[in-house]
Amino acid sequence: MRNWFKIKRQVKPEDLEIAKLKPIDYPAKIILAWAKAIEGNAEFVKWLKENGYPELSMATYAIFLKDEARDWLHANGYAHLLAMINAAEGNERAQRWLLAHQFDLLYHIAMAVEAEESSWKWLGKNAPADIFILAQSIKKTKDKIEENHNDIHTFRKDY
Repeated sequence: MRNWFKIKRQVKPEDLEIAKLKPIDYPAKIILAWAKAIEGNAEFVKWLKENGYPELSMATYAIFLKDEARDWLHANGYAHLLAMINAAEGNERAQRWLLAHQFDLLYHIAMAVEAEESSWKWLGKNAPADIFILAQSIKKTKDKIEENHNDIHTFRKDY
């Protein structure tokens, strides 16, 4: 069953092709800080923003379904991060876009979040441990958001 929030807030992948993309190569400690931010640690979100990684703090907000953050990612050269987030929300066009533009790592992170066992295996074989942890953090957060959206007592609560 598809959830309403998975469809509502997605940028069309063809719109992502317009933007010039900035590099997203980070040291393991930055990836782990981002994973903690995604898990809800506001201090890590703030630290990322104040220490030269505003795209990761915005990606965190985008994971939490904030449209302003999604717009920021698109406008500032991080459409590939936005595509990964959209792909992790079931957007098949974003999934195809990632593959077509050879963002295999981002594709497999997204598909692992979507519970694709083959992508978890791919990450385990081809990605460092920090990326595997990042995928787990995104999945945990996305699952919690979905659970809250499906529970009448926490409806519209994003975490």
